[in-house]
Amino acid sequence: MAHEDCLFCKIVKGEVPAEIVHEGERTLAFRDINPQAPTHVLIVPREHHPDAAAAAATGTGLLDRIISDAHEIAVAEGIAETGYRLVFNTGSGAGQTVFHLHGHLLGGRGLNWPPG
Repeated sequence: MAHEDCLFCKIVKGEVPAEIVHEGERTLAFRDINPQAPTHVLIVPREHHPDAAAAAATGTGLLDRIISDAHEIAVAEGIAETGYRLVFNTGSGAGQTVFHLHGHLLGGRGLNWPPG
């Protein structure tokens, strides 16, 4: 289930180019075009869900898969040992600009708390 006007659905279908770093059966991961850390990768499901809450409501384990893939990518990127952050923005008030579930994997520098 893809949405015609969704940027991330278009990336998943190969219609919009992206620097792919990981391809899974249920997910695709690519570098953010506006990175906020030396490593900034977006992990998206191949199927369209508007946000993390909608995906969780399906009960299919999709968020587990995204988090597991994020760890695999962190290991491959060399940031698993020093630490990394996973962020899921839900809603425009939280900074979500593309309404297709995506997890941000951030690392490669110190990440302050509280976040912005």
